[in-house]
Amino acid sequence: MTNSTALKTSVCILGSGPAGIVVGNILLQNGIDCIIADRYNREEIYTRARAGVLESTTVDLLKKHGLADTIFQKGYTHDTCEFRYPDYSVVFDYGKLADGDVHYIYPQSDLNDDLIQRYLDAGGKLLLRHEGKKITQTDDGVIVECYDKDGDTTITIHADFVAGCDGYHGLSRQSIPDGAVDIYTKQHPYGWLAILAYAPPSAKHVIYGLDHDGFGAHMPRNAKISRYYLQVSLDDELKNWPDQRIWSTLAKRLAKKEWRLKEGEIFDKRILSMRSYVMEPLQYQRLLIAGDAGHIITPCGGKGLNLAVQDAGVLGEVLVSYYQEKRDMSYLKRYSEVRLPYIWRAQEFSCSMLHMLHKSEEKDVDNVRFFNKLSESKLKQLSTSVTFARDFARNYVGII
Repeated sequence: MTNSTALKTSVCILGSGPAGIVVGNILLQNGIDCIIADRYNREEIYTRARAGVLESTTVDLLKKHGLADTIFQKGYTHDTCEFRYPDYSVVFDYGKLADGDVHYIYPQSDLNDDLIQRYLDAGGKLLLRHEGKKITQTDDGVIVECYDKDGDTTITIHADFVAGCDGYHGLSRQSIPDGAVDIYTKQHPYGWLAILAYAPPSAKHVIYGLDHDGFGAHMPRNAKISRYYLQVSLDDELKNWPDQRIWSTLAKRLAKKEWRLKEGEIFDKRILSMRSYVMEPLQYQRLLIAGDAGHIITPCGGKGLNLAVQDAGVLGEVLVSYYQEKRDMSYLKRYSEVRLPYIWRAQEFSCSMLHMLHKSEEKDVDNVRFFNKLSESKLKQLSTSVTFARDFARNYVGII
């Protein structure tokens, strides 16, 4: 590295994914200067995103801050899903049960890029290909050292606070000393094979397949692309899943009389580890954590992207209040106090839904039979218990 540059700002934001870019936009709108640094370039940021289901509460938050325009212009809505058994199916009208709230379908990659452009158009400072290397906290501020990959230089950012939005493997989480926060974690006993294909949707709604061999899912994305999931063993590998096997397994697990699975070119497949992780509090001194840096949730229920954006909304608003109302440092505890109850509710819902949909991986036959009956009982309540169905619908479409 040839030289060093020093910058000063109020808030240094690490990561320009959904959490980071929403925090940046909120701060900028309220006249609070910030700098966002991301280790990737814009194209890499775009291609990393996979999610695309936005809860009503997430869209309401973005709308509140004037950040939802393209969702309404280009996205579309879902208010129904289907649970398919080998012998019958249940179509679940969760929008009606949730008083009209719906899911919005809009790719995370497009949303993130929209918000990056909004931030840049407003004069926001975004340092791409700047990798965070060190965070040093002092009594009256924080210093973030970043490596500029293109300029081969060190950039030193002096700030009041760091918003750590750089993911589970990022510098922010790694900068918190052991024992400074409480960690709660759970490894689930199976994985998901996640598939993206150039295939038109085989149905207008999400399908959850509950087959004797395991779980399968169909997720419409747009007119040309669909997403699918298959339950696989914890030690499974991609080499075991050629395209032909994927399509035949999906067809079996999603089977329904007089229904056909539409196939296409598979352009992405990966095995996801089903893991849950929560940090408490979401703060270490002047470092405030949002999104995957502070919590990991399984894809079941589509909560990950939504939690990240909702974190950012609260964090941005807390920081705005801190500056505009001249609060003291203790006020920042409000961020964790507000967000953690929602994060745990989402974790509980996602884990409960996992158990409801998946074949048990236990070896004990009696345990498996008991587990299966519990799962069957939950699923039946979607159509037999209005109270259970309303609660499920409300949590599914957006925890409030």
